[in-house]
Amino acid sequence: MQTNEFPKPNWIALRPRFLPFSARVDRRVPAVFLVLCAVLLLVLVLSVSYGAYKIALLDVLRAAVGLETSDPNHALVVRSFRLPRILLALLIGMALAASGAIIQGLTRNDLADPGLLGINSGAGVAVVGYITFAAMPNDALLPWLALAGALGASAVIYLLAWKGGVSSLRLILVGVGLASLGGALISYFITRLTLENAQRAYAWLTGSVYASTWPEVRLMALWLLVLLPLAFLFARQLNLFNLGDDIATSLGTRVEQHRLTLIALSAALAAITVTVAGTIAFVGFVAPHIARRLVGPTHEGLLISTVFVGGLLLVVADLVARWVIAPGELPLGVTTAVIGAPYFAYLLYKRGR
Repeated sequence: MQTNEFPKPNWIALRPRFLPFSARVDRRVPAVFLVLCAVLLLVLVLSVSYGAYKIALLDVLRAAVGLETSDPNHALVVRSFRLPRILLALLIGMALAASGAIIQGLTRNDLADPGLLGINSGAGVAVVGYITFAAMPNDALLPWLALAGALGASAVIYLLAWKGGVSSLRLILVGVGLASLGGALISYFITRLTLENAQRAYAWLTGSVYASTWPEVRLMALWLLVLLPLAFLFARQLNLFNLGDDIATSLGTRVEQHRLTLIALSAALAAITVTVAGTIAFVGFVAPHIARRLVGPTHEGLLISTVFVGGLLLVVADLVARWVIAPGELPLGVTTAVIGAPYFAYLLYKRGR
């Protein structure tokens, strides 16, 4: 029996009334978004409640919004110590995840991550080199040195990869080479450090959100309010890059201009994280993979989901870091590496089969 009904498309059209912007997202995106928001809220509350000074879940919510609780110390613990740390972990995870999704889409390589742009190695060389050669290192300068080193390394990689244009393969090869050189320089600098300065350098290199403050949260939030909307506006270009440079050019994309813009966006998103938390690996690699399984490869929905997956991953990693050797804690970068490295090995194994 024939029917005139057409199958429903597997995407939803988004056309904001007051914005010159439209997008198509997978039909799974709204449901996945709601689930991720609910899980993230639950994990945030659990993370704030956990610690040497345990706080009931309802008291966490009351203290967070300024209501009275059974213990006057709850407001101090929640709002001054735990909430800034956990919100900063959330924002860092969002930034790294978005950066990873952009660089994977740009290079058409699902094994790429922000480290490919020299972010971690550039920031590490700048910070550890300063600690090594400065007579009296000033900790207040470290975030700005990290930012300058991260963005500087990205610029060097782009220039070295340029040869009448920048191909994905050259970008990857130059990025891997510069990252190796940066790692070697960092190791050399550390051999020349005193024990006290070596401990300071290692603490920064392993990444941490310990003793985070509200100014750091506001700084990260401000950067994300600017950079994430820009990333979403370039989602269509990322979809075209997945088709290859020749097809993208034939469809009207200014390939080199858009590639440079996307590299700058990815570098800036990752670089701002090193200024507040040091180097944290694997979030930008793992989060896009998980989101891609949830909502498919189209970047309009993928970027939204990746941002929330990345935030959730880093909040969970921070909770694990505080729980696993309590009352001490693991560096956050170590925890993300323990989570991400097996997943990376699993993907390599699948590709080799």
